[in-house]
Amino acid sequence: MDKTLKVASKSAKPRKPANNRKRINLALQGGGAHGAFTWGVLDRILEDGRLEIDAISGTSAGAMNAVVLADGFTAGGADGAREKLEYFWRTMSDAAKNSPIKRAPIDVMMGSWSLDRSWGYHAMDALTRLFSPYQLNPLNMNPLRDVMEDCVDFFCVQNCHSIKLYISATNVETGKVKVFDSHHLTSDMVLASACLPNVFQAVVIDGVPYWDGGYMGNPALFPFHRGSGCADIVVIQINPVERKGTPRTAHEIQNRLNEISFNSSLLNELRSIDFVARLIDEGKLDETQYRRERIHIIENQNALIPLGASSKMNTEWEFLIHLRDLGRDTATQWLERHFDDVGERSTVDLRTMFMGISSQHQG
Repeated sequence: MDKTLKVASKSAKPRKPANNRKRINLALQGGGAHGAFTWGVLDRILEDGRLEIDAISGTSAGAMNAVVLADGFTAGGADGAREKLEYFWRTMSDAAKNSPIKRAPIDVMMGSWSLDRSWGYHAMDALTRLFSPYQLNPLNMNPLRDVMEDCVDFFCVQNCHSIKLYISATNVETGKVKVFDSHHLTSDMVLASACLPNVFQAVVIDGVPYWDGGYMGNPALFPFHRGSGCADIVVIQINPVERKGTPRTAHEIQNRLNEISFNSSLLNELRSIDFVARLIDEGKLDETQYRRERIHIIENQNALIPLGASSKMNTEWEFLIHLRDLGRDTATQWLERHFDDVGERSTVDLRTMFMGISSQHQG
């Protein structure tokens, strides 16, 4: 049995939430501009105030949301975190104003957020298939670095003691996930978590090259088992697990392959959590030694799937606000249905999910 699934050590004993609030761990997926949906969910959770965040595991855009939240929370509590998240996404949008990757005029007129008709998007897609970032960007310029360093005080993040952070990247040489913790976190580590290998040069940290964490941990859940005394994990999911129909164009096939690969690590960890729960139920594992995790998922695939994969590159402020509001509404509905379940039971039926049937939310 994987030792990472054992109950948290004494250093991570459960602490009593302030004012009888309920404690959760947050798992934030990556997904480009769709990370603004996660921004909306976080904004609503922080505004609601009934959930206390013990730890956050984030990858790519999820990693950025995580460090921005931790920075703002350390400096100004929940309101500070909300303000810093808005500032970050506004800065992201402003930084891309002169980018050629924009919606086609017809999509603007029709109200479509897709970039499927954008010449800039298709030009970039074609170039990154023919040339590596070492050829296209020999000076290794990364606009995300300027945004992160403008928006985040990493000294503040490193000294955030109220929320633990776990940021995932993929070790290029070993193919294994690397999890960076908040106490040693730097901008390079966050950039490594968001390093798409066909767009950016690998981020080298202590002599080791790293790519986007989505390949091996999107996001990683195992750090919660030892690093947090909380058994409730809330996954904010933005990458669709299911997409009906067979992709037929080269672009559709590539997009679906990316969705499958960027969800595979999360699904494997959820399967392991369900396996441990089964063994506990059957009396084959001692529940005093192994923890039964309670899993919750906040997602709105009905709204996100029609946007298309290309819209993950759309950083127009109006689109980001649309996604934020969608995330806020989704979180509001989830809180109304499932707040009472937190600390009591899972709101996702993992066993049904892994029987090959569409996942069903209880309640």
